[in-house]
Amino acid sequence: MKTFKRTTITSALPYANGPVHIGHLAGVYVPADIYARYLRLKNQEVLFIGGSDEHGVPITIKAKKEGVTPQDIVDRYHGIIKKSFEDFGITFDIYSRTTSATHRELASDIFKTIDAKGGFIQQSSEQYYDEKAQQFLADRYITGKCPHCGNENAYGDQCEACGTSLNPTDLIQPKSTISGSAPVMRETRHWYLPLDQHEAWLRQWILEDHKEWKPNVYGQCKSWLDMGLQPRAVSRDLDWGIPVPAADAQGKVLYVWFDAPIGYISNTKELLPDSWETWWKDEDTRLIHFIGKDNIVFHCIVFPAMLKAEGSFILPDNVPANEFLNLEGDKISTSRNWAVWLHEYLDEFPGKQDVLRYVLTANAPETKDNDFTWKDFQARNNNELVAIYGNFINRALVLTQKYYEGVVPECGTLNDYDRQTLEEFANVKADLEKLLDNFKFRDAQKEAMNLARIGNKYLADTEPWKLAKTDMDRVATVMHLSLQIAANLAIAFEPFLPFSSEKLRRMLNLSSFSWDNLGKIDLLPAGLQLGTPELLFEKIEDEIIAAQVQKLLDTKKANEAAAWQPAAVKPNVSFDEFMKTDIRVGTVLECQKVPKSDKLLQFKIADGMNERTILSGIAEYYPNPSELIGRQVCFIANFEARKLRGIFSEGMILSAEDADGKLVLIQPSATVSNGVEVK
Repeated sequence: MKTFKRTTITSALPYANGPVHIGHLAGVYVPADIYARYLRLKNQEVLFIGGSDEHGVPITIKAKKEGVTPQDIVDRYHGIIKKSFEDFGITFDIYSRTTSATHRELASDIFKTIDAKGGFIQQSSEQYYDEKAQQFLADRYITGKCPHCGNENAYGDQCEACGTSLNPTDLIQPKSTISGSAPVMRETRHWYLPLDQHEAWLRQWILEDHKEWKPNVYGQCKSWLDMGLQPRAVSRDLDWGIPVPAADAQGKVLYVWFDAPIGYISNTKELLPDSWETWWKDEDTRLIHFIGKDNIVFHCIVFPAMLKAEGSFILPDNVPANEFLNLEGDKISTSRNWAVWLHEYLDEFPGKQDVLRYVLTANAPETKDNDFTWKDFQARNNNELVAIYGNFINRALVLTQKYYEGVVPECGTLNDYDRQTLEEFANVKADLEKLLDNFKFRDAQKEAMNLARIGNKYLADTEPWKLAKTDMDRVATVMHLSLQIAANLAIAFEPFLPFSSEKLRRMLNLSSFSWDNLGKIDLLPAGLQLGTPELLFEKIEDEIIAAQVQKLLDTKKANEAAAWQPAAVKPNVSFDEFMKTDIRVGTVLECQKVPKSDKLLQFKIADGMNERTILSGIAEYYPNPSELIGRQVCFIANFEARKLRGIFSEGMILSAEDADGKLVLIQPSATVSNGVEVK
């Protein structure tokens, strides 16, 4: 395996039309930051590049809805995203944007270089055009009736009601969202990257030369290659983006998929204007892309084809893409607000960045989709970070403070149990390196926590608080070794939990701090004065979690109400058939729950002629049935009586079902005589 002098790490550019959520963090940014911190700890040359993706149709749509410019949208969300990353401890060397002057210039230059080498082809095709607005329409600017489910508001690329992927021409009665008019087909000409011409070398480079790639990445690439690659448009008709730098390209911009990955390079150039090429063109540089699974094809096939066509850039050595993280059993959705937003988490859980980092890494969707739940978040904090790691550190420091006034004691003679304990973490450095070098961050963090378990068990088994009554020499040895384990934990956890590791190093007064020190048992010399003990982590109470769960339930309820549509009208009935139904008004005389039933209420109704009993399945919506006494309700008087729970029901009370499924009694707007007909 080749040895590299330096590593360029990129993380997928988040789209600047909304904040960052936990799915982004688990899939891309936490693992990328773990890897960058790990390499820096090893004193390797590392450049960690991030930035906002700021072009494309979704941004123009959001701007149009809000009545602002696309630049207003990206300025807002770029600021939110950048600050969230900074507060969360993501250690980008630069976090810039694709609307920068540097990016616009470099993206144009790369297009022109490829074009000059004959790396593009031009093709004409027919696309929808809005004659009223005088512009071609992107897929999301076209709506119509879904041919699969009948949804009247399906988009040109997908029906959000049934989830089916669509082409604009699939829509029934399409219309432009810009003018509302029916679009027409019109010919347009675009530049295409002929991926089919790159298929042979891509097949060799990926399928033969990079069999070490993660199975989910390798498998998706193989599937695309086996289907055969097709030319892909690199330009589109739009007024938001980088203008295509070519003749006869008026009104055309670079397609966002083409310009966005160039952002990695332009951000590097912005940071290092005189040496950026070292990080992108030197064969001694290793390039690693951290992305989610939806970007695998772009970073493993399309972007490498662009770089190859340009001719002077290195290709990625690895693309350790993750799968998706779900939330409480449901797919994270920005449009439905079904997400845990990073900026909100940082406000609601101040000082708990490492708790979220730990949980997201423990549940990392490294090979398959995984799930985040608030209950698991609480359990991992309370049962692992607090009860194992935090408990060990607190015991070790507090006991040292108690018995030695916070000074590291001399280590005495080791017994067999001491040596056995030391052997258990002797290989921690090699074990962690093997996992981290292969992007197995979930297992690596588990290995670091195992070191905390070793320390916790050592203190619990040796019980220095009892030994202090009879053998202070033995206590000194136990506390000395415990503090050495604590110092090792400060190093082992630094890539994963940087905030708590910094806090622990401060408490330990640990000055020598590098990966090479991991596994050593002389990190804290005898006589060293330690800092004041503090809790590393604190328990998260049930009410805090309940509030987060309720927040999501409220979101789901709001989504359901927003998505609600009236049920389809039932088949027509004749007037004569309808007139057979006898609907009347009566007054509720008595109302109570039916014993052993959660749904049924038993009404006694004054119907103008006598009294009748009617059962209705609305108990869950009227928890205090006595409050209904005296109200007038509408009921079907000639409904055939039937026996329910041993009670004859002599009619049917009419209710309306709201968007959230709640049943509401139908009542006259003014008091009328009992028994009058509803006409």
